Amino acid sequence: MTDKTVEEIASDAADTAGPDDATAPVVAETDAAPVSADAGTAPAGESGVVVSKATIDEVEEAMKDVVDPELGINVVDLGLVYGAHVDDDNVVTLDMTLTSAACPLTDVIEDQTRQALTTGPGGGLVKDFRINWVWLPPWGPDKITDDGRDQLRSLGFNV
Repeated sequence: MTDKTVEEIASDAADTAGPDDATAPVVAETDAAPVSADAGTAPAGESGVVVSKATIDEVEEAMKDVVDPELGINVVDLGLVYGAHVDDDNVVTLDMTLTSAACPLTDVIEDQTRQALTTGPGGGLVKDFRINWVWLPPWGPDKITDDGRDQLRSLGFNV
């Protein structure tokens, strides 16, 4: 059980953000080989299976397997995923934020995202992904879904 409320976590996040944090998005890219352009389908994975272009709903559902390492709640229900775009090559770009701009665990979130989106039968849901770390609007408790609030309450948070 923790003594911090979600509002205190949000306040800590605002306190640690520097003036440059809000203006410069940081992009994390994977080391995958270039993808070929093929209308509506992604190139064949290692198994030779041609994968259809992923939908935003499928990406969002897969991202529920990505858990914030500090709070133990998935990044979708915490409201950390601000948006997603899947291009014609089946590469997804995620606009995401963190509860704190000073979070040292971005690598963990990126690794979990890679696992959730690019691995599995036929090579995964998408061919590749990019995370565009954004700081505006700042994350706050208002971004947490009802499911996320229920999960936080079960962990002892006062939300």
